[in-house]
Amino acid sequence: MELKTILFDLDGTLLNTNELIRKSFIHTFELYNIPYDEDDLAKYNGPPLLDTFSELNPGYAEEMVKAYRRFNVENHEENIHLFPNAIEMLKELHEANIKTAIVTNKMRDVTLLGMEQTNLIEHFTPERIVTLSDVSKAKPHPEGILKAMDILDSDVSSTAIVGDSRFDIEAGHRAGIQTIGVSWSEHGVDFLRSYHPTQIINDLSELLDVIS
Repeated sequence: MELKTILFDLDGTLLNTNELIRKSFIHTFELYNIPYDEDDLAKYNGPPLLDTFSELNPGYAEEMVKAYRRFNVENHEENIHLFPNAIEMLKELHEANIKTAIVTNKMRDVTLLGMEQTNLIEHFTPERIVTLSDVSKAKPHPEGILKAMDILDSDVSSTAIVGDSRFDIEAGHRAGIQTIGVSWSEHGVDFLRSYHPTQIINDLSELLDVIS
């Protein structure tokens, strides 16, 4: 596939926050006496927090979001790291004149926190980081993707989104762009394949082959 623009989800794609997210949900569920099965926690990784908590505990959803985010921020640095080859891949995409941006369902403050702590921030100018704070509708709605494409002056036919969840793949389909799933998705590669991504990669370094 000939690509000129690659959009990235953040959590679970470039930034391994799976353990932090798991701990944040456990903390919040225990705080509000919400029963949970640790084996099922991965399903909460991806949807907007307010949607998840509204379904589980409608009367306290906003409080739960605040509790989750408070714990998440306080325990951020020691529980996150980059997936292999993330920085090297971004440098090579830049050298190949491929335009890049982040499109995430996280709020801007915590997005920037994680990116700063892992030096990802050095590879994206502020306008190329599209967060939940910058749109009215989260993925799988394509608003964030379309906003990033508008900022980058990108074309549908030469743009792809890389992501680890069905929300990334569905948003890409709705935007009419190509979709690249990552095999290290916490949801499992077979689950991701069921949403029909254009292709699956096993390592971020493979993106350099994909664009040629």
